[in-house]
Amino acid sequence: MESDIKLYRRRFIPNELKLLTDDKILHIDDNLIITSWTTLKPRPDFASGISAYYRKEGFKISRHYGADGTFTRWYCDIVTESQTGNEITFSDLLIDVVIFPDGTVRVVDLDEAADALEQKLITSDMLMQALRSTDKLLSYIHQGKFSELTECMAGYIK
Repeated sequence: MESDIKLYRRRFIPNELKLLTDDKILHIDDNLIITSWTTLKPRPDFASGISAYYRKEGFKISRHYGADGTFTRWYCDIVTESQTGNEITFSDLLIDVVIFPDGTVRVVDLDEAADALEQKLITSDMLMQALRSTDKLLSYIHQGKFSELTECMAGYIK
């Protein structure tokens, strides 16, 4: 089953739909998909990673590695999922949460979410879903329970 699944990433800003051909599915079930991947254009702070898509929660948590293989940050995308047959599309709802190794947490791209709503690229329902998913993720983080979300990746971490 896993080899038949095709993952896509949908962005609204910029507008693109991309087949994630380089993502390797490590685990898949009704609640969770874990992938490993490398970037097309590696940067010193971001060259590869492992991602956990929480299908019912509305977020993807990625462990980023730099070009030298060292952990650089946790990057959490707020997403929504749609599936047609063996094709799963995760739409990036623009809001991101970044957690740095020193524990600093930043919520970013709220302005892009507002722009996308204003430009009618996303609906108000999508933005409400994004805000609720962001709130749920931040609750995990601020209650000291983020590790509960990342422990599923433990067997795959470099």
